[in-house]
This record gives sequence, structure tokens and C-alpha cells, in this order.
Amino acid sequence: MTTPVAVVGAGLGGLTLARVLQRHGVPVTVYDLDASSGARAQGGQLDLHEHNGQLALEIAGLTDEYRAIIHRGGGARRILDPQGAVLAEVPDNDSLARPEALRGDIRRILLESLAPGTVQWGKKLRSATPLGGGRHELAFADGSTVVSELLVGADGAWSKVRALVSDEQPVYAGMSYVDTYLHDVDNRHPEAAKAVGSGAMYALTPGKGFLAHREAGDVIHTYVVFFRPVEWFAGIDFTDAAAAKRRIAAEFEGWAPELVALITAGETGPVLRSIHRLPDRHRWARVPGVTLLGDAAHVTLPGGEGANTAMLDGAELGLAIAANPGAPETALAAYEAVMFERAETEAIAAHRTIDIVFGARAPYGFIELLNNAAPRPA
Repeated sequence: MTTPVAVVGAGLGGLTLARVLQRHGVPVTVYDLDASSGARAQGGQLDLHEHNGQLALEIAGLTDEYRAIIHRGGGARRILDPQGAVLAEVPDNDSLARPEALRGDIRRILLESLAPGTVQWGKKLRSATPLGGGRHELAFADGSTVVSELLVGADGAWSKVRALVSDEQPVYAGMSYVDTYLHDVDNRHPEAAKAVGSGAMYALTPGKGFLAHREAGDVIHTYVVFFRPVEWFAGIDFTDAAAAKRRIAAEFEGWAPELVALITAGETGPVLRSIHRLPDRHRWARVPGVTLLGDAAHVTLPGGEGANTAMLDGAELGLAIAANPGAPETALAAYEAVMFERAETEAIAAHRTIDIVFGARAPYGFIELLNNAAPRPA
């Protein structure tokens, strides 16, 4: 008999898991705290990679749907100096190895692939209590409860499910992003649009800089990155959009106006996103009836693999459960053995990536990656 699966969290990893399970006839319900699928913005563009994110969608049977939402031309990359001069540039070669697509669009095709009613919205998990025999009672903020036979925590960095298997909590990683947006950029912000180009733009110095993406719909989404203690950000009132923009822009005094405009010219207020991480080697002993995937299991520094690995976690867990009907512990043990090793490898790689991009040699370490060891100016 196939054990029904309860998934907490309708992010990319949880939805990939649900899709793979349904393709194999395994009953699954996903519980998510949002009131609906469109209750909040889903973030910017993602480049899904052939060996993990795209592989997960292939396992889910959604490759054609994915290719239909790719942002053609979005793979171009350029690095600028603080005065706006181009230091390095890589054009988009229309390769499918790492194409760009909006996170919200990827989530949409996953949601549309599921049977009606699979996702139960407005279900904010308050607690998960062991009942014995691998079963757990899930209590939600709306007062409802359900009992799970097999529970998967796909509920992100601040997972409630994680407490069933691990005492670890994420700690501040020393870096934060401030999100800003420009809209109708070719008409309203032509200089900024020219600086960013058709894909991604990086303007970096050690410990801070801009990561900006040209997104579909004539939008530029910018991540202003700072390596500062959390207390530094506490001194900025993000509820006062104008004051927050001025304070952030002050950190880039002397930079090119078209770069500073990525902060000051936005039609929406800046949003702070502090980065937290679990230990690189986050593991737990096998706990009957429960496991984790994605950020719930291994949130780390943003090295470009977070969504990719979450989706592959979901796909591989789905395959393991489907291959072991009536033997969930066998499935979970097999999944965790592979996931733990992959997560550790990716976490270590993410540290290296961040050091290259924002470390003492920024931006030249990153230029070497893009330009095959471009020489550093004397």
C-alpha cells in the first residue's frame, strides 16, 4: 500500500515533489501558509541548470512547459566598474544549459500540473507533534489539524518541520540584499537600461555592489548587496521608502548616476532580505515518517544553486517514495543519503562563489571566471 504524503510548503521544491508523486500515483497534499497562489510576489529570475533544476523538471514531465517560459536573451552577463565602464561581457548564446525564467512562472507551471485541490492554501503550520509510528499531527493557525503518515518539510529557511529532526536554526550569514525595481525601463529609465543591458549586470567592489537583471516585461530587478552586521540594517527605516533609498544610495557616493538610479529611481520601496544559513554539513539521524528538502534542509549562501537543488531534492524524493510503496523509511533513508552529500558540496561551493564575487579581489575574480582569467590591471 502506498503511504500518502503531506508536504508543508508550496515553493518550487515542494511542488516538484508533489508533481512527481502524482505522476506515479502517490497521494499527496501540499499545505501552504499563503491565502492563494498569487498572494505574494515570487522573486526574480532563476537560471535552472541542466544537472539539477532542469533535470527535476524533466523527471516531472514539464520540460516543454519550461522551455515555453524561458526569457530569451536573459543569459547575457556584464561586469561594470563603479563609473559604469564595461570590464567584461558575455553575450547570451541562446544555450539551454542555464536559461533564465521568472521564479513565478516556474511555480505557475508546477501548480498548473497538479490535480485540483492538491494545494491547501491558508494553512500556516503552528506545530507538528509526533504521534508514534511515523505519524504526526499538524496544527494550523486556522485551528484545523491533520494527521500525516509521511511528512515532508518544504517550508523554507525558518521551517517549523525541521524541529522534528534537528535543533539547528539558521544564523545570519553576514550579508544582506536590498531589492529594488525599475519598470518600463526603456522609456522611463533609459540610462539605467543601457547600463544593465539585456541580461544580468554586476557592479562590484569588495563587500558591496549591484546585481541587476533585465526581466521580462521591461523590468530591471536589482539586488543591492552589502556585507554588514545585522545591526547596521536595523538603523534604516525601511517603512520610509524615500529615506531608506537615500541611506542606501549614500553608500555609493561617487558611483555612476545610472547605477545609483537603480536605488533611487525605483517606483517601489526597497525591501531588505537578510541572508541566513545552516551549517554546511547539516545532517540528522533518521526520524520515522519525516524528512526535509530545499532550504528547510540546507539553506546556505546564495551561490546560484538554491532553487535548483530544492527542485532536485523534490524530484529525487518523489522517485524514492514511488519506488518503495509501503516502505517509506527505505525511501527516506535512500533520499537523505544522497541529499546530505549534495547539500554539503553545494554549500561549500557557495562560500567559494561568494568569496570570488564579493571578496578582496572583487570584481577581478569574477571577471576571471567569465573571461578565462582576464588579466587584472596593475
